[in-house]
Amino acid sequence: MISAVVFDAFGTIVRIGQRTSPYVALIREGRRQGVAINPGLTGLAMRTSLSFDELASRLGIVLSPSKREELNRALELELSSIEPYPEAVEAVSRLQNAGIKLGICSNLAAPYGSIVRRLFPEMDGYAFSFELGVMKPNPSIYHCVCNQMEVEPGHCFSADMCRVLMIGDSPRCDRDGPRSVGIMGFHLDRRGQGSIKNLQQFVKLVIAHNRKSTSVS
Repeated sequence: MISAVVFDAFGTIVRIGQRTSPYVALIREGRRQGVAINPGLTGLAMRTSLSFDELASRLGIVLSPSKREELNRALELELSSIEPYPEAVEAVSRLQNAGIKLGICSNLAAPYGSIVRRLFPEMDGYAFSFELGVMKPNPSIYHCVCNQMEVEPGHCFSADMCRVLMIGDSPRCDRDGPRSVGIMGFHLDRRGQGSIKNLQQFVKLVIAHNRKSTSVS
C-alpha cells in the first residue's frame, strides 16, 4: 500500500506566472560590483530566512535605496503571480479523499514558503529548505517531511509494507534523492518525454495500485 505522497512545489504543484528572478538579479548586482560569490553562497537564500538587505550584507553586496526598491518590487511581482496548477488542486483532493497523507518538500526562499502554504493549506507535512537550513537532495529534508506525516520511508521496493512516494520536476532532487532514503521518487516531465507526463496520470497510478493491493489482501 502507498500510505503517503510528497510533492515538490515549483514546477510540480505551483507555477510562477510572471518570472522576475529577483534573487538572480541580486547576484548579478553583486558580480557587477566585483563581489566574489562562490557557488556555495548562491543557495544561501534557500537555506536561511534572510531578507534582501540581510542577504546582500552577508554576501558583501551594497544596495542603494533605488536598487533595494527595485529588487523588492520584482519580488512582490513574482510572488503575486504564483498560482497552483489546476491539475494539482484536483490531484491533492483525489489523494486526500483516498486516505493518503500528503506533504510538500521544496528548495525555496522564505517569501515563497508562505505562498505555497496558503495555496495548499491542508497538507500533512511541509519541509522547506529555508526553514531547515539544508536543500534537496540532502537526506534530512526527506526524513523531515516523513516525520511530520508520521510515515516511515525505507520500503520503496517492498510490496508488503506501506510506502512513501515523491514526485517533482527534478530527476536529481525529486527522483534520485528520495530513492536514496527509501522513498520511491518519480520525475514529472511536463514536456511529455518521460514516463510521468502530468499529475492526473500519477494520481491514477497511485489510486489503482492501492485498489489492487486492497483487493489482493
